Amino acid sequence: MPKLFIPGPVQVSEKTFRAMCRPMIGHRSGDFKKLYGGIQPRLKELFGTTQPVMLSTSSAWGVMEGSVRNLVGSGKVLNCMCGAFSDKWFDVSKKCGKDAVALQVEWGQPVRGEQIRAALSAGGFDAVTLIHNETSTGVMSNIEEISAVMRDFPDVCLIVDTVSSFSVVPIPMDALGIDVLLTGSQKALAMPPGLALFAASKKAMDRAATVKGRGYYFDFVEFAKNQAEDMTPSTPSISLIYALESKLDDIFTEGVAKRHARHAENNAIVHEWVRKQGLDFFAPEGFRSMSLTCIANNKGIDVDALGKKAKERGFIIDGGYGKLKGKTFRLSNMGDETPATMRELLTSLDACLAS
Repeated sequence: MPKLFIPGPVQVSEKTFRAMCRPMIGHRSGDFKKLYGGIQPRLKELFGTTQPVMLSTSSAWGVMEGSVRNLVGSGKVLNCMCGAFSDKWFDVSKKCGKDAVALQVEWGQPVRGEQIRAALSAGGFDAVTLIHNETSTGVMSNIEEISAVMRDFPDVCLIVDTVSSFSVVPIPMDALGIDVLLTGSQKALAMPPGLALFAASKKAMDRAATVKGRGYYFDFVEFAKNQAEDMTPSTPSISLIYALESKLDDIFTEGVAKRHARHAENNAIVHEWVRKQGLDFFAPEGFRSMSLTCIANNKGIDVDALGKKAKERGFIIDGGYGKLKGKTFRLSNMGDETPATMRELLTSLDACLAS
């Protein structure tokens, strides 16, 4: 099979797949409690939190919707929008019946702290949603800047999606004051899709307890109640939790700081290639993703043809998302990729562009 260099799902190692093949256990058994409880210390360290890290058998979108249902009551939710996925969160908020307000910035530009401050100054907000690393555009907003602004609005919960930045760069949840930090299995964690991970602050949990209509499957109160017993509210994907345990072994064997440094080196190699090819970046300097590169097609490359040639050589790349299809293309460097595997991809792309 060709190797995936798309923004997700990303390539999954044989070691991770083997971990999923361990014998099945009962999800209410002592063996499951040992598995679930055993991974908590390392998950808390990665999240930068003292709160429990909860696992949901769903895509991250389940928890993204759940966060809105749990933390937005009679007040408004400010949806920060700078690309396809953050734009969708606004639609999800409305479909949940919430009073959603759009903070729309141009695709390719980051969400800035002062834009959030100006919007929240109108008052009446319960929560803000933010996608830290918008994969459709390759933009990474400055979470430190945004968190600093949020401290001036202590009654507003900050919900942050880190699906493609979690374990790529440090995101210390408690130090930043993030109220819900969520991620998924299929991007930076380099696992198959189907598992979401999240932690919620005490403020978020206190808020959830007061909000009606939370539903059941993504009810934070139910998650916390079961978490106290090292269990989940509903049947979990045990095979994916085995995979997560294996992936945590990989991360902590390598070392978290070294993992961050490897992603930075991978990313720098791609950026060097972009400049060498005379191409451009879709995201501005200082706000470019560390887990993928969204390349502006300023040379009029036939992106579909490039993708077909790359696949013939054993690599799958992305030809741009939504309204950016053909106008950009995206190369992922997250997960288990190394400088050697990135150079292998780029050497192949050199040959594709020359042919």
